[in-house]
Amino acid sequence: MNIDFLIENVVKKRYSVRNYNEREIEPAKRKDIESFINSLDNPFGNKVNFHYLDDKDIKNQEKLGTYGVIKGAKQYIGTTIKLEPMALEALGYELEAVVLYLEHLGLGTCWLGGTFDREGFADAMKIKEGDLFPIITPYGYAAATKHEKEIEMRTMIQADKRKEWNKLFYKNDFKTPLTSEEAGSLAFPLEMVRLAPSASNKQPWRILLKDGEFHFYEYKEPGYSDSFPYDIQRVDMGIAAAHFDFSLKEKGIKGHFNTTSEPELALTENMEYVFSWIRE
Repeated sequence: MNIDFLIENVVKKRYSVRNYNEREIEPAKRKDIESFINSLDNPFGNKVNFHYLDDKDIKNQEKLGTYGVIKGAKQYIGTTIKLEPMALEALGYELEAVVLYLEHLGLGTCWLGGTFDREGFADAMKIKEGDLFPIITPYGYAAATKHEKEIEMRTMIQADKRKEWNKLFYKNDFKTPLTSEEAGSLAFPLEMVRLAPSASNKQPWRILLKDGEFHFYEYKEPGYSDSFPYDIQRVDMGIAAAHFDFSLKEKGIKGHFNTTSEPELALTENMEYVFSWIRE
């Protein structure tokens, strides 16, 4: 996988597009998108499968729906995994790479984890029985204006706001905030994590710097994943890993992720260790 665009540029430009215009995506761009997706990998080693859907290939369009959230979309990308440790994080990592790449190409996207007809899309995308089908995204050229429901949703979740550093990043324990000055060369990757998208803009990641290692924790929003047979916020943790990793590579900072470096630490309620990043 080759990220040949500046992360900060696409992260700051990108927003969730829920209203699309009728402009067709050029064949050359479609080929580039498929080539990029075919090159994907992730630091957790899990297999993520990608599926494409074009409205020209949909036989029973009345079966498909996004509950009024998405309008005008002609193409969708879906993802499937086997439900195993770190698979949801791997999905979040790889699909966020696609989302950022599409932004680089001037195309809009929108993460959908709950507001789509899962059964209808699974049938249209020919998803295999037994595969977990957590997320899809429409993609295409954004319409000039946002539709009414889109405006309501963005207002409700405060889509343009992010938590401050002292609510997300810590040193040694979860009582002591980490400042950007203390983060040094890692301040930029952490800032890119802070700006990352997440389901309902919950921003569940909490990152702890301890003994030179960065440990990623999930703050489990009480009740948020109850309607899913899995923890949907683990996808968000994968998105955080993607922003962190791509930014590190852009700056030439070497390191690796693992899931076995959990520090001995008393955790607050609803906090769960997920993975660590170790500098090399």
